[in-house]
Amino acid sequence: MAVPKKRTTKSSRNQRRMHIYLKTPATTTCIKCGKPVLGHTVCKNCGFYKGVEVIDVMKKLTKKEQKQKSKEIENQETEKKTNDSLSMEGLSK
Repeated sequence: MAVPKKRTTKSSRNQRRMHIYLKTPATTTCIKCGKPVLGHTVCKNCGFYKGVEVIDVMKKLTKKEQKQKSKEIENQETEKKTNDSLSMEGLSK
């Protein structure tokens, strides 16, 4: 059986373990709704991937939830339009 020749100090042990931790996943924002999304995945909020609708999110919801979701999407689109018009590019045109 292998026996260590000398004791490993706390400092050496902790320096070795310094890089062993969980890293937060890199997220991007959805083009359609602006929510954070993992890279190369479909947005769970709106069902879009690279500007194309892949999943019909409204189909799975009840009528009450569909109304609420459609209002949220409309509000987000109007906010996005107002923010775009106030950008430097919009003002320069």
